[in-house]
Amino acid sequence: QVQLVESGGGRVQAGGSLRLSCAASGRTFSTFNWGWFRQAPGKEREFVSAISGGDSITDYLGSVKGRFTISRDNAKNLVYLQMNGLKAEDTAVYYCARTLIPLTRDRATDARYYIYWGRGTQVTVSS
Repeated sequence: QVQLVESGGGRVQAGGSLRLSCAASGRTFSTFNWGWFRQAPGKEREFVSAISGGDSITDYLGSVKGRFTISRDNAKNLVYLQMNGLKAEDTAVYYCARTLIPLTRDRATDARYYIYWGRGTQVTVSS
């Protein structure tokens, strides 16, 4: 059984930075996709960023492009989300997710294809 644990959330002022980490335990392969999703109060969960397996192709939500960077460390089974220039609208619970099989790029932003999920970490940005 795979378990994902997020860390690194917190409260920052607008313009600040945070780095989220997600650690996976259990069965590990380098070919799966990792994703970050978020859910703000009263809103639906939305895709934030994803990174593919061996070729590490990345995708971003338009509003975070240029501010957030996703990366992975296959050897340590970790994925990161560096968040710079945070805005109040980035406030949400951030979830790490992982697939069971490699995804085509058109599916990488779709939460339905992610099998394993963490419990989330709260990010609060004050203006």
